Amino acid sequence: MSKRIAVIGSSGGNLYNQGGSDPNAMMKEIFTQAQSAGIEVSFIQFIGAQATMDNISMDAKARLYTLEGGQLTAGPQASLKEINQQAEQLDEQLAGLIDEGSIDGLVLMSSDPKGVNAKAVAAAARKQIPAVGTGGTSIANTQAAGVRVISASGTTGTTNRTRAVAFISALSKEWKLKYMPVIGSSAAGAGAVQGSVLKRINFRGIMMASMPGFIAMALCLALSKLPGLAGLEDVFNTLIGILPVILAAIAAKQVSGLDEVGIVAGVIAGTMSTDGGIIGGLVAGILAGVLAYYIITFCLGHKVPGTTANIAAGGLAGLIAGFAGMYAIAPVALWFGNGVKALIEACLTFSPLLAGAVAGLLIWPAIIGGVYHAAILPIVLLEMESTGFSFLGAIDMTGLVMVSAGITLANVLFPRQKSDAAVDGGKQAKASAKAVEKKVEKAPEKKPAKKRRFGFLKDVRSELKRVTWPTKQDVLRWSVVVVVALVFFGVYVAVLDNVVITPLLIAISGLGV
Repeated sequence: MSKRIAVIGSSGGNLYNQGGSDPNAMMKEIFTQAQSAGIEVSFIQFIGAQATMDNISMDAKARLYTLEGGQLTAGPQASLKEINQQAEQLDEQLAGLIDEGSIDGLVLMSSDPKGVNAKAVAAAARKQIPAVGTGGTSIANTQAAGVRVISASGTTGTTNRTRAVAFISALSKEWKLKYMPVIGSSAAGAGAVQGSVLKRINFRGIMMASMPGFIAMALCLALSKLPGLAGLEDVFNTLIGILPVILAAIAAKQVSGLDEVGIVAGVIAGTMSTDGGIIGGLVAGILAGVLAYYIITFCLGHKVPGTTANIAAGGLAGLIAGFAGMYAIAPVALWFGNGVKALIEACLTFSPLLAGAVAGLLIWPAIIGGVYHAAILPIVLLEMESTGFSFLGAIDMTGLVMVSAGITLANVLFPRQKSDAAVDGGKQAKASAKAVEKKVEKAPEKKPAKKRRFGFLKDVRSELKRVTWPTKQDVLRWSVVVVVALVFFGVYVAVLDNVVITPLLIAISGLGV
């Protein structure tokens, strides 16, 4: 029979600023961790106020959160005085459940052991069931009432996830239950990653999540070329310098699964690894995330208070990874980055054709492998770190972006089918998608195929057989539109650069003579 726990308390004072302002998210973390340990959350009595309860008025608005049908339910909004009266009724009900042995443990968060939670606390003291919780004053009063508190800490520096892991770790150890903390980007939901932290290392995910920083940098570079905005070049140089920090923070957050704690560890590691460029920041961030995960898991598994565990995970992991990045990773990353830049520059100097061939060899496997942005984007950034522009970035623009724009334009002007036209609103495409979904639903589930040698090439061959090749007429029409689009944009950029921008810059520079 699984152990059953009750969660009682309020959004509290300091707790309100550490996740208590969102009871739904906080309870989801507890549910997730409890499920991992095979513990059932069978009772909830939680008062959620709209502001911190430090010096709060009894007329302030609040809600009472309860458990109905296994789901967290928020009651109607009322004054805190009215909500406290409702909570006292639930407190009496909980005390009865504890006395009859239906509740095996308590989770207390900024509870009121002398007020609305007095009866439940007294029953827990009589039955000597284990209790865990946060809130300095409330936990002290709970212990004074005779409750067997097996784990307690303050709320400063904690998060919903680390508190939930600390609660369930202590209870699992008390009841000798097998428990693996659920720590991942979706830990609050159903798709959390368990097991080895190394499975969460996803280079493509890290690069894509960091994309806004890259775009901001590119926009600053482009705008700095306009008259009167030359000062933005300094902003661009600053952004180039902090790219390792951005990558390290994102990497540490995703790998550790610890949200704010992971970000702190990543920022520390990335700041110390800036000499290694984007590669140094990326590697240091991943290392910081791995270390943060193992440090906090170790601390919480040994009943270290949540605040201390968070400080150790964020601070120590960041420092250790930062020192590794500064003295070990950065020199290697810098050497590698310089090598890549030197190779591209040498190819460009020797022969443009050779440079194009090398670029194609780099881009082709990245596209086929589905890691284009994760593989090519770092190289583009390496070039921009050094020169402010990128050869591979230019190829990406002309060979991918502009071609895609031309293809889209061709499809708008000369659609093969009505369902392909943008003006169709996608009605037929949606209908086709629904038909496919129905077929998929009816199809029996297949067992996952075993890995085969050269499986990738066989898959490519099978996919090629499914390709619907365009007709000669379609190819000609679309090619004309694509070429026209490329020529138009090429002429537009050339005119803008040589006829508008350059004369303006010359005129402005001549004013000071």
